[in-house]
Amino acid sequence: MTPASLHLRYQLDQMGPTPAALPAGTRFVRFEPAHHARPARFLLNAAYREGGGRVEEFDAWWPRLVADEEYDPALCFVVSAASDDALIGFAHCWTGAFIKDIAVALDWRNSGVGTALMQQIFQTFRARGAGQVELKVEASNPHGAISFYRKLGMKPA
Repeated sequence: MTPASLHLRYQLDQMGPTPAALPAGTRFVRFEPAHHARPARFLLNAAYREGGGRVEEFDAWWPRLVADEEYDPALCFVVSAASDDALIGFAHCWTGAFIKDIAVALDWRNSGVGTALMQQIFQTFRARGAGQVELKVEASNPHGAISFYRKLGMKPA
């Protein structure tokens, strides 16, 4: 049985002019598949494992991701630690303005990394001419994701 999910939407015309700033010691870096794909899957799996979600091995996930017609590497967002380039935040979106996956390393949660990732996603899709951004989240998500998305202005679709 598939867990119930909540479909949320953010209207890009409500977006403020200034994106959220990343916390000190972090930075956005361009997604480099050879360098970031495996750590990204590791981060996503860690987040899903905590929530009792589906964990998928890299060798199954990556080929399917890049073969999807909505995959665009420019829609993979990476936040790394400036000190050692460790991946601490990752999101990937489909070209249809849909956030497929997003995760922040446990030690960096509630630091602003997730908010900055979401704001970067909103800005990117706004620049691409999208009117809204959507995502689905498990209705029983134990980590406050629904509250987080709603604080950003996302509403049920």
